Amino acid sequence: MSTQTPSIQTPQAIRGTQDIFGPDAEAFAFVVETFERVRRLYRFRRVEMPVFEKTAVFSRSLGETTDVVSKEMYSFEDRGGESLTLRPEFTAGIARAFITDGWQQYAPLKIATHGPLFRYERPQKGRYRQFHQIDAEIIGAAEPQVDVELLVMADQLLKELGIADGVTLQLNTLGDGASREAWRTALIDYFRAVKGDLSEDSQDRLERNPLRILDSKDPRDKPFTADAPKIDDFLSDEAQDFFAKVTGGLDAAGVAWTRAPALVRGLDYYRHTAFEFVTDRLGAQGTVLGGGRYDGLMEALGGAATPAVGWAAGIERLAMLVGEKGEAKADVIVVVEDDALLTSGIAQVSHLRRSGVSAELVASGSARKRFDKAVKMGAQAILALAMRDGQAAARVRAEDSASADLRELLDKQVAQL
Repeated sequence: MSTQTPSIQTPQAIRGTQDIFGPDAEAFAFVVETFERVRRLYRFRRVEMPVFEKTAVFSRSLGETTDVVSKEMYSFEDRGGESLTLRPEFTAGIARAFITDGWQQYAPLKIATHGPLFRYERPQKGRYRQFHQIDAEIIGAAEPQVDVELLVMADQLLKELGIADGVTLQLNTLGDGASREAWRTALIDYFRAVKGDLSEDSQDRLERNPLRILDSKDPRDKPFTADAPKIDDFLSDEAQDFFAKVTGGLDAAGVAWTRAPALVRGLDYYRHTAFEFVTDRLGAQGTVLGGGRYDGLMEALGGAATPAVGWAAGIERLAMLVGEKGEAKADVIVVVEDDALLTSGIAQVSHLRRSGVSAELVASGSARKRFDKAVKMGAQAILALAMRDGQAAARVRAEDSASADLRELLDKQVAQL
């Protein structure tokens, strides 16, 4: 009686996730490395945040009625019966830590982080269910020059990534609390008169979040959003002065910007500056970096009133703009042309790496073909080890571009054989 081994079906990747490899992984790493370098230039302190928080951290900060909270969060009950959520964004968790970990003593606090985030939404180009962001925040500072610093930092980041061409900074003000509330009331009155002609989403947002109607992409809303009340008609003198100082600071720093009066943030704790860096190179998902001032968030989480401003950017989208990047070639390839010299080859490549030189060891396959294999791999130099008349010998082949320091290091290693 024959028995058949049942076939094993290999599990597939979860929809909306990705395995990043090769040139895509190099572009991803380039974005992160550039961000880390720029945040150090601007003296932002590095923080690491938990991947999951109590669900209330996000429901209180993002609002129970937002799409993120009501439709997109990955929430689950742990074994202790507590509701936890994989972070859909960074700011809420950072605000929670500022309150609970005593970070107030460091205010004004400039911090930055990066890592994975999670949202259950329809995957599309540049948007995933597990995605990654870089994030920068300044907490405990109410001055407009702080907004300027964050925007100048973002502008420099995009320039150093080499993707600034075709990217536009769109800027708006949401006013102070009184200005925003007066504008909100006027928007409700205006849209109520045409409620039946609005899209279903906008009808749903009318009473609780009318600002969101202004950035609706539904063509049914376009005829009405164009003539809707503008924030400028409701700005207090203080709010006008704040925005003027932000735009003046950007001009002084040489950062180009465009006024975008329809650019809004629907949550009540956003104040004053709102901004997005946008491009037409990513289709419908044109925002590559966005943020704003959120002076009311700490209170929503039970903390003291604390001014703050920040931005975030999707690493995947930035990497798409960067384009594929090839893996950097090794500085030196050590070739073992005789198996008797394997331990010597290991010693040589180890010494090079400890000296800060990137190195690769070629010591497998046909001994006669190893040197040719090393040549094809490409490197600043090749250090080949072979036996000559029963003695270990070495030769160096260096490209013209190899530095004098590298040549000197290799000459020393050859002399010590």
